[in-house]
Amino acid sequence: MKLYGVYLSPYTRRVAIALTLLDMPFDHDGLRVFETPEPVRAHNPLARVPTLVMDDGSALVESWAILDEIDRLAGPDRALAPAEGEARRDVFQIAAYGVGIMEKAQWAFYERRFHPEEKVHEPWEAHNDAQVVAGLKHLDGVAKSAGDGWLAGTETISHADISAAVAHSFARTVRPKLEADKIAPNLAAFTARCEALPAFKACPLP
Repeated sequence: MKLYGVYLSPYTRRVAIALTLLDMPFDHDGLRVFETPEPVRAHNPLARVPTLVMDDGSALVESWAILDEIDRLAGPDRALAPAEGEARRDVFQIAAYGVGIMEKAQWAFYERRFHPEEKVHEPWEAHNDAQVVAGLKHLDGVAKSAGDGWLAGTETISHADISAAVAHSFARTVRPKLEADKIAPNLAAFTARCEALPAFKACPLP
């Protein structure tokens, strides 16, 4: 398998960490698709990352769909989410908050990265930052309740934990003025625990 996308993309990074945890070997091409879209476009007409090219040449796109498929390939005993029921719902609801933080931090970050200063729309930037803060505070409460356990109450690490930790690290990196560690200290401690795991270290945030 080959995974396209720089690990600054939290969507790419959460896929890479999941693949590593599941012992599914892959080659990583950490290209920046905004600068070099053609290698990705050859497999994904949207030219978006993450794109995962399977051994048979087929391509999987969008992180949630990729994670669903690699869980299926891993089988129910190794999958990073329960197969059904409220336990599965809880994992993906927490993961959804993580993805929301990723998305809103990305949009706030892009406002100044891709617009000249005179074109920056500060209300839009502030709107997205406020959503990042709200998401971090919510997951901080989840982390506090979880204590030394996993966020969704699973026996082992799940997509909820991966997405929450990756989201926190990403927000801290691209929106430093929000001081994510201060507004979500319990989540910060949880993220530090995750980032110390070999699978996270193998897929480092640039």
